[in-house]
Amino acid sequence: MNTPDGETKSPVVRSLPTRIIAIDYGLARLGVAISDERKIIACPMTTVTADRKSESTAIKLIQELNQHAALHRYSIEAIVIGLPLLMSGKKGFFADETLHFIECLRKQTATPIITWDERLTSVQAEKSLREGNLSRKKRAKRVDSVAAIIILQNYLDSLVSQANNPLVTKE
Repeated sequence: MNTPDGETKSPVVRSLPTRIIAIDYGLARLGVAISDERKIIACPMTTVTADRKSESTAIKLIQELNQHAALHRYSIEAIVIGLPLLMSGKKGFFADETLHFIECLRKQTATPIITWDERLTSVQAEKSLREGNLSRKKRAKRVDSVAAIIILQNYLDSLVSQANNPLVTKE
């Protein structure tokens, strides 16, 4: 592009806004939530049906996330995955399954993947859906995405509290 005084000027390249994705991993379904551009509010995105193999589920999920990002013109800053620890804080069977899925995901994307303690999020999601007077069938369809919303909102809230706390140091 030429300016009035004859100089060549490069066009301004604007980067895409970024969002954070959260996943409530399950052997049957994966709940997916997405942040707003300011990374303050978590919203439901979708529920993905899991395949028998974690590898194919990871491929399907990343394809779906990339399609959504391209369609809505944003890039994914990070993926937060709920890690279902036991109440004692130790890893159990489902935590091991989730960690295996995370390994599969890491082979499909360079996007940073963050694990987040999700103890009781499914219970919290189920309780909030029951309070909404939804039938058991409707609750079953929505519990995974609501759990993903809770995971993401907890993560986003932690970012805000870290930013507002002068005693927290970033590494």
